[in-house]
Amino acid sequence: MTDQLHEPQLALHVEDLTVSYDGKPALWDIDIDVPPGVMAAIVGPNGAGKSTFIKSVLGLVKPTAGHVTIFGRPYGTQRRKVGYVPQRSSVDWDFPTTALDVVTMGLYGRLGWLRRPGRAERETALRALEQVKMQDFATRQISQLSGGQQQRVFLARALVQDADIYFLDEPMAGVDATTERAVVAILHRLREEGKTLIVVHHDLQTVKSYFDWMVILNVRPIAQGRVSEVYTADNLRRAYGGQIALIEREAFGADAANAAGSGEHG
Repeated sequence: MTDQLHEPQLALHVEDLTVSYDGKPALWDIDIDVPPGVMAAIVGPNGAGKSTFIKSVLGLVKPTAGHVTIFGRPYGTQRRKVGYVPQRSSVDWDFPTTALDVVTMGLYGRLGWLRRPGRAERETALRALEQVKMQDFATRQISQLSGGQQQRVFLARALVQDADIYFLDEPMAGVDATTERAVVAILHRLREEGKTLIVVHHDLQTVKSYFDWMVILNVRPIAQGRVSEVYTADNLRRAYGGQIALIEREAFGADAANAAGSGEHG
């Protein structure tokens, strides 16, 4: 194995990535670069491969081809630098465990599975719960929490990892407005600390206010770069196709058609 770094100036470098399910490509020939210190939105229509992209980067889905580096090295050597918040719908919330235990699990990467967490680890987990305003629910069974509360607990679990790059799969989906504001505030604070955040996101209306980097995906990458340059009606039209009338109203408001005609979407 070589110690030579590959694109070390990038937080995430994805090259020629292809993922197939039953012979049908879910992602095809993906080249995506994300610089460090940005909060990047991954957007695209249903079935575009957004969650598959995150999972393939993290080694949870085996690609057919391509390679991925995190800060210039393969993901397998960089696990301690990576935090992950999966889709809430993919978690078994009936598993009998408390909010504090769930957050403490985020420390197992440092501890190893054979070493039991002690007082220091539990204090670290409690501090993470405080950051997401869930310290009063530390001993509550996760099955007894609301959807928004569950999402905050999983965010706290990622926070205790003290990662350099975080991958979050629709962290704002199905949560109340208060939880969404809390999640976004925490993510913005992490970005201010120099962390990189890559977020699968579904609400085009909030992309401009939440994110500074953007990847538009529909099996293939449609566009990527700073939101101010990539968030255009033309790029959205290429990604969403026949859904574009509804998408433009959601993304640009009632004047979308006029703005699209005059090219004033930058």
